[in-house]
Amino acid sequence: MAPVRHTALTSTVGVILAVLGLVLLAGGGWLAWLGGSLYYLAAGIGFVLTGALLIARRPAALLVYALLVLGTFVWALWEVGLDWWPLAARGGVVVLIGLFLITPPVTRRLGITTVADALDGRTPQPSAFRGAGLALTAVLAVALVGALASLFLDQHRIEGRIETANGPQPDPRGVPAEGWQAYGRTSDGQRYSPLGQITPENVSDLQVAWQYNTGDVSQPNDPEETTFQSVPLKVGNRLFLCTPHQAIVALDAGTGAEVWRTDLQIRGELALQHLTCRGVSYKPPTGLAPPAPSAALDAPAAATQVAQAAVAPQTPGSETSPPATATTGSSESPAEAQRSNEPSTFQETPPLPDSGTLPPTDPRSPVGNLPLAASVQRTVPFCDAMLFMATADGRLVALDPETGSVCANFGGGDGQVDLWNGMPYINPGSYYSTSPAIVLGDRVIVGGTVLDNVSTTEPSGVIRAYSIPSGDLVWNWDSGNPVDTAPLQPGEAYTPNSPNSWSIMSVDEALGLVYVPLGNQPPDQFGGDRSENVERFSSSVVALRISDGTVAWHFQTVHHDLWDYDVPSQPTLFDIERDGQRVPALIQPTKQGELFVLNRETGEPILPVREEPAPQGAVPGDFTAPTQPHSALSFNPPALTETDMWGATLFDQLACRIAFHQHRYEGRFTPPSLEGSIIYPGNFGVFNWGSVAVDPVRQMVFATPTYLAFTSKLIPRPNPDALVVTDGAPEGPLPALNENFGAPYAVEMGPFMSPIGVPCQAPPWGYVAGADLSTGEIRWMHKNGTVRDLTPVPLPIPMGVPGLGGAVLTASGLAFYSGTIDYYVRGYDVTTGAEVWKARLPAGGQSTPMTYEEGGRQFLVVTAGGHGSLGTKRGDAVIAYALPQ
Repeated sequence: MAPVRHTALTSTVGVILAVLGLVLLAGGGWLAWLGGSLYYLAAGIGFVLTGALLIARRPAALLVYALLVLGTFVWALWEVGLDWWPLAARGGVVVLIGLFLITPPVTRRLGITTVADALDGRTPQPSAFRGAGLALTAVLAVALVGALASLFLDQHRIEGRIETANGPQPDPRGVPAEGWQAYGRTSDGQRYSPLGQITPENVSDLQVAWQYNTGDVSQPNDPEETTFQSVPLKVGNRLFLCTPHQAIVALDAGTGAEVWRTDLQIRGELALQHLTCRGVSYKPPTGLAPPAPSAALDAPAAATQVAQAAVAPQTPGSETSPPATATTGSSESPAEAQRSNEPSTFQETPPLPDSGTLPPTDPRSPVGNLPLAASVQRTVPFCDAMLFMATADGRLVALDPETGSVCANFGGGDGQVDLWNGMPYINPGSYYSTSPAIVLGDRVIVGGTVLDNVSTTEPSGVIRAYSIPSGDLVWNWDSGNPVDTAPLQPGEAYTPNSPNSWSIMSVDEALGLVYVPLGNQPPDQFGGDRSENVERFSSSVVALRISDGTVAWHFQTVHHDLWDYDVPSQPTLFDIERDGQRVPALIQPTKQGELFVLNRETGEPILPVREEPAPQGAVPGDFTAPTQPHSALSFNPPALTETDMWGATLFDQLACRIAFHQHRYEGRFTPPSLEGSIIYPGNFGVFNWGSVAVDPVRQMVFATPTYLAFTSKLIPRPNPDALVVTDGAPEGPLPALNENFGAPYAVEMGPFMSPIGVPCQAPPWGYVAGADLSTGEIRWMHKNGTVRDLTPVPLPIPMGVPGLGGAVLTASGLAFYSGTIDYYVRGYDVTTGAEVWKARLPAGGQSTPMTYEEGGRQFLVVTAGGHGSLGTKRGDAVIAYALPQ
């Protein structure tokens, strides 16, 4: 029976190798026909021949396989050098099979012992150290030594230093050193704190000081991209933050105890593509006294108070809440504050007892059933300081920072502004502001997102300025009608589907300018029907005059955008030293990896910008721009080649190579096509809403570039209404994404992935980097993040993973970042980029950390809520770290 056993084992292994060889022959032949590498054809022959010899129990099988291993190693070195992950993908399966073939269960079954062999005492069977097996062992040893050497080499690492510079100290913009009063700390959007208690030397001692859980968890009808991206504000001794489902929370900055919570009732049945809140906006007090009481209230205020009495819950202090004061803190303890300011939470519109009172929805709104904040929440009659929250149903609501009550003196007594006024194509949920409004003086300026790639009949991307506290419209800038900024008259409507600003704005009050990052007009991948004005302003950073909303200057980052390369990031304002002069500067990150450094007064480039030829040949009915702008400071990745294709194994890498050749790809700005194009960088962006962090003293930028390729394929639409790329209509009011109703084409798009769900391009996919803003030189750049939370076995392998979110810098030379898709917040020494601290998070940290001081102690705060589109774990945690007391 022994020969049968021997034959069964070698035959089984031989058949498996022969089948793998046939797969490689078929795929390799296809790849060769497409003009790709011939290696897979040769490897297929080697596998088939090895398998046949194993079935015949010939020791020569090991010699053939040794040649296959040697050829694979030489080919892999020629393609990628000693780069571990690309090398492992090419040779991993081949080497593992080779190691199995030299084990005794295989080798002792090879060769047939003849009578002469037995009489002479010869052993024809090879082993790992004899005969054909020795040759395979030697080749495997060489391959393993090369692989081991590649583990200690990082071909993607840039080593360098950013020494302390003598740049100008940042303008505090009225924000005390211990505070954080805007999304980017100040209206400059630097994400830089002058605090220095936590240093590179003691950061390893950080520990959790407190943790707060919002209780805001995923709901069954949420859109996929439901995210907790809020950056808390720190004003006085309180933190203010918002949650995805539109709750605003005040916490004690020292303990994390809840002071108050206001759950804004939002309209149901919303056509949401996203459900998020990146933060609230703060208006400091001006010291104005509340108006003297009047014997007769005006009609709106009277109606509001009657409605409030009818529907508001009777919590302690809700009927006699005092006017807000000019202070930014509270003398109450957190427990006392929570008792005296119990949150008002509404799940549905409360019934009215009297048909003569004002209903809890606004009858004047063009949107049916739009809640009226002053009718469904507690109010205070007067707020000097205010918090602003843009809601998912299209309102801008003002709250009292002291109590969380609605400010009845905003919006003519309503406590809100209806952002649907003047909008075309009203579809609740299709327009709202996911990012905080910008507040300056007595004005609040707000933009908003519209549905992306759903239809050509979407609301406008208009930018509007409202007066505080009246809520009157001061001006409106519509990129589809950019000259006329006077408030829209009754009966008029803004330009449908005009480019919108979904990200965060910045402002320079001294120059009188607000800086608006502008997106693209939907549909993103077809621009044949765009107007002259849309062509002019799409994917630009636009400087508007605060006084009247007119355009001071604009800089277009992409011409005729066909790639969803919105300007995704907050413009960061700082002063740069040039030839001994201080120049007011702006740095604008883009999805394509450019960092445009501009004079923020004039829009002229400070670091050189050159126009380079771009690929041509759009689909019928469209065109491509002949050139595209490139900055001297750029994280634009090199163009992909076939050798950049990757996979977990030799086989899915082959599939990625075939797919690479099947798609159209001519480098960056390859236009979308009917056959499908590779878009690299993809619309995920090298940079996204997290922007960058700038140290104005060191004159450096801390960046977190991500590199992921996407594919984009246009599908002709048979008629304006048919579902082309989605399987069945979405549930409820959720939109049918990528259908582009009304356009000539729908679009199939997504990450460029292998058949087993890993990126087709080789890692690293995510980095941290530091660059000198005076020269545009990237001084250091390191891969960032592990695959611990991406694989079935949680191995913390440092691979360099994608990230989404922003970073914060401190005066002590630290940067903190939590956006990687492994669940960590990390600290870095900005001099060298070295990782000096990390802490495990309970969920994905796709947000932007912030830091503040309270009670003489510096805190670092991270929101860990996950991200639906990235598939990171959802959560509701707000975590503060500090040094031990």
